[in-house]
Amino acid sequence: MENKILTIIIEDEQPARELLKAYLQSHKEVELVAECENGFDGVKAIAEYRPDLIFLDIQMPKLNGFEMLELLDEYPEIIFTTAYDEFALQAFELNAVDYLMKPFSKTRFDQALEKVFSRLKNKSQQNPVVEKLKEQVRETAGPQERFFVKTGNHIDVIATDEIIHVEAQDDYVEFHTVKGRFLKKETMAQLEKQLPPDRFLRVHRSHIIRLDQMEKLEKYGKESYMVVLKNGDRVQVSKSRIKKLKEKLGI
Repeated sequence: MENKILTIIIEDEQPARELLKAYLQSHKEVELVAECENGFDGVKAIAEYRPDLIFLDIQMPKLNGFEMLELLDEYPEIIFTTAYDEFALQAFELNAVDYLMKPFSKTRFDQALEKVFSRLKNKSQQNPVVEKLKEQVRETAGPQERFFVKTGNHIDVIATDEIIHVEAQDDYVEFHTVKGRFLKKETMAQLEKQLPPDRFLRVHRSHIIRLDQMEKLEKYGKESYMVVLKNGDRVQVSKSRIKKLKEKLGI
């Protein structure tokens, strides 16, 4: 390869970062451009350096590896590093993104790097395996307590308790929260699976509400209903979902 492979290490444990750097020293075709202690710094570094490869720890405080991936529009090649994460094992079974199970040897490290070299020769913009892995995480993770939304250089953390309602906006969802509105690239169907079903309900193709934020239910047509929320927002209820809403409300 004529150009060096730009690489970032995203790992919260310093000994692990030092080990990765020591192993990289024998690979002169790889240039380490940044090392980060957490996912927040990792997102910023990826936006700044646009690396070809990242070494990504899965279990990190504040923002884990998979949550960090949710904030990226494009992926570099990824070698996961982990001590015992089940999702990393799934990644290995897909035989495309590699993982390094700690503690790992120099030989195992070199093998993982060789896979990346091979992939980079036929690199596509989006890594379908990571997309599939992310979808698996969404499917199996269950209700979330928080969401991360990237706006420019800022990453906002939205607690589930702060969400009042959610509205579809083309390929995005818009969170209406106690501290403002936030757009996240996500489908309503995907988001619906990530919200606690006992507290949130999809009342329309384009709307999800938090049930304890309902002020009242108004009828404005022969078979049409509107939810009025405590913050004054009004949300349409579709005919197909009014029955489910009434069941939730016990009316």
